[in-house]
Amino acid sequence: MRTGQINVQTENIFPIIKKFLYSDHEIFLRELVSNAVDASQKLKFFAKNGEFKGELGNLKVEVILNNEEKTLTIRDNGIGMTAEEIDRYINQIAFSGAEEFVQKYKGKEGAENIIGHFGLGFYSAFMVAEKVQIRTKSFKDGSQAVQWESNGSPEFTITDIEKTDRGTDIVLYIAEDSLEFLEKNRINEILTRYCKFLPVPVLFGTKTEYIDSPEGEKDEDGKVKRVAVDVDNQINNTTPAWTKAPIDLKQEDYDSFYRELYPMTFENPLFHIHLNVDYPFNLTGILYFPKIKENVEVQRNKINLYSNQVFITDSVENIVPEFLTLLHGVIDSPDIPLNVSRSYLQSDGNVKKISAHITKKVADKLAEMFKNDRADFESKWDDLQVFVQYGTLSEEKFAEKARNFSLVKSTDGKYYTVEEYKDKIATLQTDKDGKIVVLYTNNPELQYGFVKKANERGYDVLSFESPLTPHWISKMEQTFENLTFARVDADTLDKLIKKDEEIPSKLSKEDEEKLKPVFEGALKEKEKFTVQFESMSASESPVIITQPEFIRRMMEQQRMGGGGFFGAFPERYNIVVNSNHEKISEILATSGEEQTKKVKQLTDLALLSQGMLTGEALNAFVERSMELV
Repeated sequence: MRTGQINVQTENIFPIIKKFLYSDHEIFLRELVSNAVDASQKLKFFAKNGEFKGELGNLKVEVILNNEEKTLTIRDNGIGMTAEEIDRYINQIAFSGAEEFVQKYKGKEGAENIIGHFGLGFYSAFMVAEKVQIRTKSFKDGSQAVQWESNGSPEFTITDIEKTDRGTDIVLYIAEDSLEFLEKNRINEILTRYCKFLPVPVLFGTKTEYIDSPEGEKDEDGKVKRVAVDVDNQINNTTPAWTKAPIDLKQEDYDSFYRELYPMTFENPLFHIHLNVDYPFNLTGILYFPKIKENVEVQRNKINLYSNQVFITDSVENIVPEFLTLLHGVIDSPDIPLNVSRSYLQSDGNVKKISAHITKKVADKLAEMFKNDRADFESKWDDLQVFVQYGTLSEEKFAEKARNFSLVKSTDGKYYTVEEYKDKIATLQTDKDGKIVVLYTNNPELQYGFVKKANERGYDVLSFESPLTPHWISKMEQTFENLTFARVDADTLDKLIKKDEEIPSKLSKEDEEKLKPVFEGALKEKEKFTVQFESMSASESPVIITQPEFIRRMMEQQRMGGGGFFGAFPERYNIVVNSNHEKISEILATSGEEQTKKVKQLTDLALLSQGMLTGEALNAFVERSMELV
């Protein structure tokens, strides 16, 4: 037996590790299991390269709880260590055996599968343990098994021990302030979170399975009896879908893996993208497109980052552009730089390259789908729209590619690219200033009357129900020259699409001044409305309510985020009176209570058509209508 001091620069290294190195103490289990997996992977590598000629056996990592002893043991049957290697890799903090291994065998197949980087993972054990033992025997012939022990101070002991099998046991004597890590459910939860896809089987306890009776016993119906047996509880899937070549996977494999990632999600994704890059960086993964529809504020922690199949984080905003965080799935890359505790990301050139690559792959996939099967793409568009609009608004390179597959939908259910739609409406919907005016509705049911009037004039109307519409149409107006958007109820049709011809008015200025206070008197919230007279076609409605496109759009953008100070403005609407409608002429010819009642009825009808008549006012309108009938 010998004693010594761990080679560190300061005696305070252990308190620093315990308090500051890892933000979550549970990470210790990920680190120790990852080390055990490394030990197994190295043995596989040595066997493949002829440096180990013995029997590999069933390589596995076992996590063992002993509540009586208050210990948690992580056991592997990998390469093990000699006393000299313990000196090198354990007693010199931050000397990473994994890093040395990868450098030594760089370029040889399999070397890149080693997980570790920093050499500090083992010491995370002292965050939860008052004493730690390493009981290990090297795979090398004639090796003496040894035990290393430390109570969290710089002192350690190394003792020769009896151990038959190669491999390593890390035994943690759990501290009184960390007894949660002696709870079976807690350990199972941590292993499931961090070790779900490690490449070597990770076993924790047992589970009950039902199998056919070995003796072939039958029940009263003549069927072979099923009997309960306890089997090893394997935490992980060692060969998740993203580690396989796309050619080896079918659609059902991708769907099955999606359910494995998100067992509480019952809806299949729209489609997926399989990432598989080995130059100029290593990147694998599968990204799924969920059905987003109108909800932009979906959970953003659905992309999981792995490094060599070890879970790192589900906060990937630094790796993928913000709009891609709407996707679900897995990204795995050993080339994404992590901080020393592997808890969060560090920015560098590789991260930017990976981000750009993922963006390009997503845009290319959408373009390919549109080109190969437009009908299928159109069937998915209502679910894709928010995602594509979000990408167009937030990522310029994506926006450039998206011009070719971004669609708009007409109220008759037909889909067009913006270029196609411009060509379709150019003849009729170009105003006197040479601008093509795109009419749209954000609620075809509520704005039905406005849409119908536009259609009767030969105008086409688009249906936009995405919450990003105000921002997206502003972007389109900046992108396409001489293109402007106007909601179909933003003004009268003749003002939305101004032509050269003027329609003469049947009312004089004196007539308008006489009627204006009567219409103003019919309004309960006078401060919200401005009464104005317009010379329109006699076939148009007698009274309509509009909200100027610019003001309304600014206010909608403000509610969605951005858009300046207009969100602070009170809502304003125009009460537009059609000076050429026969009902307005009739009202002019009456006076007193009858005139007031007719004006009130027409104004309430206009409010009702916009869903703005509610409560007491709506009840009064219904009762008044019954009297008129």
